[in-house]
Amino acid sequence: MLKERSQSFKILFLITDFFIAICSFSAAFTIRYFFLPDSAFYIQIIDAKSYTILGIVLAFSQILSYLSIDLYHPRRGLSFADEFFAIVTGVILNLLVVLSLLFFFRGESFSRLVILYFACFSVVFTVIAHLFLRFILQYLRKKGYNLRSVLVIGSGKSAINFSETIKKHAIYGYVVRGFVVTETNLAGKQINVVSKTKDLESYIENNDIDLIVYALSHEEGDLLKQVIDIADFHGVDLKVIPSYEEIITAKGRVEILDGIPIISIRNIPLRLGYNQFIKRCFDIIFSLLFIICFSPFYILISLFVKLSSKGPIFYKQERVGLDNKVFGMIKFRSMVVQEKTKSDTLWTVKDDPRVTKIGAILRKLSLDETPQFFNVLFGDMSVVGPRPERPFYVEKFRNEHHQYMRRHAVKAGITGWAQVRGFRGDTSIEKRIEADIFYIENWSLLLDLKIILLTPIKTIIDRNAY
Repeated sequence: MLKERSQSFKILFLITDFFIAICSFSAAFTIRYFFLPDSAFYIQIIDAKSYTILGIVLAFSQILSYLSIDLYHPRRGLSFADEFFAIVTGVILNLLVVLSLLFFFRGESFSRLVILYFACFSVVFTVIAHLFLRFILQYLRKKGYNLRSVLVIGSGKSAINFSETIKKHAIYGYVVRGFVVTETNLAGKQINVVSKTKDLESYIENNDIDLIVYALSHEEGDLLKQVIDIADFHGVDLKVIPSYEEIITAKGRVEILDGIPIISIRNIPLRLGYNQFIKRCFDIIFSLLFIICFSPFYILISLFVKLSSKGPIFYKQERVGLDNKVFGMIKFRSMVVQEKTKSDTLWTVKDDPRVTKIGAILRKLSLDETPQFFNVLFGDMSVVGPRPERPFYVEKFRNEHHQYMRRHAVKAGITGWAQVRGFRGDTSIEKRIEADIFYIENWSLLLDLKIILLTPIKTIIDRNAY
């Protein structure tokens, strides 16, 4: 239902952002060619028509960048920091694309300052415009403009969660008028009960209700057919929250196959071919760039590892990755050489005596993990994803921790959401699983970029990195 109204808001924000992009380019062009010391000279030789075309192209590509990072998702507006980060990411992405195109198509020489100013103005103006739009929309909602009255049937967890979600997204204009409960109403719930289910039809007749949300749990009974008949008779829109929603922790997805609705209990965005393609391209480009830029340090670290203790420079250890398949993960050796049975079954702890002096430094800065970019390049791992574990511990944790095996629904990563949240080393396995599942269910390219940017910071300040 939020999706229905979010489409209108999406169009509003798209039009606004396109206008903002045009204004940003105009401001950038004006400053560059009318206010800088050398502007009088350059204004006589520039091609205004070419710049006009460039401004329009930049505006369209800016919108496409925002769409690619899902800037207009309903949840994005709940956090200013999240929306600001998304806008900055979208502008940087657009900047990289445009500069790349200008590099290959050199038919016209454009001022890089204009493009740089455009990016800066885009961030500032877009943030201000979004804040202003949300303020206006919230003000109109508070004044009662275009509100839709919602009646929730049920008093269980699903009904409560739905009501709280509606309050968070008040900008969309849905207002929960109250709850309709059965005789087996769950006690202890602080909710606004307006009617019993047996009096539902009478309540609808005497009150202006735009939408009914059926959210009865198994414990409260099954009155769906009765509620559907009442809603149809009175012409009231009806939405249904499945009664098994309370026992499903993952996001579901409904697909239609020749008219047959099929519910996917676990929605995994990275199972979709389009998303897989995007992530794989990103992994290849990022890992190649890292390997090339980091190659001098690879040589230096290899020398230190070799001189610090006897044994090989690299260490290849069996880990469990995508679809529970075992692969060889490459690391710089940070411990003394030991028997395979010990290295595969002993858990790393703080001040581990097996760690060499150089190894301690490498572990603290996570430099021992950097050869894993070759694993990424070869396709065994991803830059971002759940950290892979050894087969011995996978077998152990799958019996001790519920939903542990769901971590293997995507490729293992060099860094991940659990790591930037501080769940690394000898920390809570449950919290790590929870963070990994959140990443799997909420994957986006923007989230990957956010994790990559946070990783160096967490690596330096995280005391659990050993």
